[in-house]
Amino acid sequence: MTESGSAELKRRHRAMWALGDYPSVASEVISGLGRRLVEACRIGAGQHVLDIAAGSGNAAIPAAETGAEVVASDLTPELFEAGRRLAAERGVELRWQQADAEALPYADADFDAVISCVGVMFAPFHQAAADEMLRVTRPGGTIGLINWTPTGFIGQMFATMKPFAPPPPPGAQPPPLWGDETHVRSLLGDRVTDLELRRENAVIDRFADGTEFRDFFKSCYGPAVAVYKAIAAEPDRVAQLDRELAELAARHDLGNGRMEWEYLLVTARRS
Repeated sequence: MTESGSAELKRRHRAMWALGDYPSVASEVISGLGRRLVEACRIGAGQHVLDIAAGSGNAAIPAAETGAEVVASDLTPELFEAGRRLAAERGVELRWQQADAEALPYADADFDAVISCVGVMFAPFHQAAADEMLRVTRPGGTIGLINWTPTGFIGQMFATMKPFAPPPPPGAQPPPLWGDETHVRSLLGDRVTDLELRRENAVIDRFADGTEFRDFFKSCYGPAVAVYKAIAAEPDRVAQLDRELAELAARHDLGNGRMEWEYLLVTARRS
């Protein structure tokens, strides 16, 4: 990809996550994931921690609450305002910095722990993002990720939206691949030790039914907003996607709107 093409891709990627209201998704739907990741990584006082693709701080803020020194980085700084407000409400300070997961502006071995909660998985070029994540982690430092799986609800949601979405750029890989154990092992290779991969479920009880889920995500979740924007001039396709997303959520309804969304919890030590 040319330099100009790469810059355009980053611009579009940043714009996508600025669409809608991702901070509401993070705080109202998946608020527990960040704390789960921080606990799994045993982050504590005195550690220098980087959260990649931090968004509005779902994991960065709980990390700061442990007493760690935290940098929350994201390609889309429009998400930081909500994060700063939440951090202030919770009485913690952290550094917010715009940064590309595939070209991090930090020195080699700069951090004791590098984490990402359903964030770095959306960088289009997985190996580049993995290489950067490993580069900035000190030897013996912790790497921790929570990624949606291909077979779980969010992976299926992306599969549902794919026929309606513009084609991805050449070489880009689907985000839910980061939730596949074999893929993660190939990305990290022999540069980590003590690699643990655990499938867990986030319990979601924010929505009364599939229709409420669909309407919330199509207005708040950047990737869904972008897909609907791409087909806005085609009412038949909009109606079809409306039906398919509501039906997907209905199939996953365990009763009274309760769902379980599968994710892969990854922890490792930098070699």
